[in-house]
Amino acid sequence: MSILAHPFMQHAFLAGTLIAAACGVVGYFLVLRAQVFTGDALSHVAFTGALAALVAGLDLRLGLFAATIGVAAGIGLLSRRGRADDVVIGNVFAWILGLGVFFLTLFTTARSSSNGTAGTSVLFGSIFGLSAGDAAVAAAIGGGIIVAMAAIARPLLFASIDESVAAARGVPVRLLGVGFLALVGAAAAEATQAVGALLLLGLLAAPAGAARLLTADLWRGLVLSAAIAVGAVWAGFVLSYSIGRLPPSTAIVLVAAGAYLLAALRRAAS
Repeated sequence: MSILAHPFMQHAFLAGTLIAAACGVVGYFLVLRAQVFTGDALSHVAFTGALAALVAGLDLRLGLFAATIGVAAGIGLLSRRGRADDVVIGNVFAWILGLGVFFLTLFTTARSSSNGTAGTSVLFGSIFGLSAGDAAVAAAIGGGIIVAMAAIARPLLFASIDESVAAARGVPVRLLGVGFLALVGAAAAEATQAVGALLLLGLLAAPAGAARLLTADLWRGLVLSAAIAVGAVWAGFVLSYSIGRLPPSTAIVLVAAGAYLLAALRRAAS
């Protein structure tokens, strides 16, 4: 039987493709702007936000998006010209970890009996468990992130290469930086559904890192990053489907990391 004969696989491919493409595009600028640590911090924000929503009896996706977008934008507002710096991220990181422990305690003592698998799905992803409606929403959000990134890509690229010159030319550097980080937050929330909060950095950073090693052309690298991310998701689905005990999130990140390793070896050999 074909892998696409199963409705759950159709839903996974629909959502996963757009989520991966969005992560590839956003991740490329994360790498270009040396803000990968932001993605690591947002993985913890995603888990904390989801737990907070679950404790309040709300849809975990509401907590995911509210927390990741809000914290990402806040990091940008607290940083110079909207470009997140390590000091701000480190402080937010510690604060979020503290809140995460608090909400985890509340969740395990008050809500675990009614929704015991929710925390695990946030940590490790649940892409094969998406309904048709959930998949359509995830794909629409992923597509929206790509469109938004396409709209700001040129001025964001200018600001990423030389923000002082960009500011002198009238580019709203701070506003762009905050808006970009908000899109990173949205992509992190989406990626959590595919690979989970613990592994989302792999989908944001590995394809983009590989693309940066493979080409110096900025626009070609942007497309290549998205293509590698989508390829990692597709290959991960096939591997997980073929090897029953291999979680899709693990397979996806392994393929993405493998792509980065191959790109690094190719760069070293050239």
